[in-house]
Amino acid sequence: MEYYNYLKSLHLIFVITWFAGLFYIVRLFVYQIEAADKPSPEKEILQKQYKIMTYRLWYIITWPSAVLASIFAFWMLFFTDLGQAWLKMPWMHVKLGFVFALYLYHAKCQQIFKQLQNDEIKYTTNFMRLWNEGATIILFAVVFLVILKNAVNWIYGVIGIFLFSILIMLGFKFYKRIREKK
Repeated sequence: MEYYNYLKSLHLIFVITWFAGLFYIVRLFVYQIEAADKPSPEKEILQKQYKIMTYRLWYIITWPSAVLASIFAFWMLFFTDLGQAWLKMPWMHVKLGFVFALYLYHAKCQQIFKQLQNDEIKYTTNFMRLWNEGATIILFAVVFLVILKNAVNWIYGVIGIFLFSILIMLGFKFYKRIREKK
């Protein structure tokens, strides 16, 4: 059991750094898109710097964290008695559904990363600001599921996430109005 706590600690550390990478990479996407509208030579200088920053963040922090968080999660779930017991619980099934959504989110960020590295801008800064909240919603869902260990009330959780999403959207619109006034 003691080594399980080491696995759990390492899993949690890499989940935190994975989310940190996901939060920051999308913010850097916003800056990269904004840099495309700057006049020369500022545009080229900023784009070059943001490409370096996103590359390092993505491949030195975010991807390794995702891989290591997954390795320690699989190790805990499939190679420990407690993990195998948790796999039978409904809350874990819901949690794994959100983890799958996180992998999809990560894959979409990979696609956006590659596009921006090739100077292809397919999204607006407003889209990126909203996209950044996707990881936040997944984080909230997973943390509440893991702490409360209750999938019976998952409907309340979905309603809560939906309401939280609406609050984020309203906050975004409010922030956008403030930015437009400046």
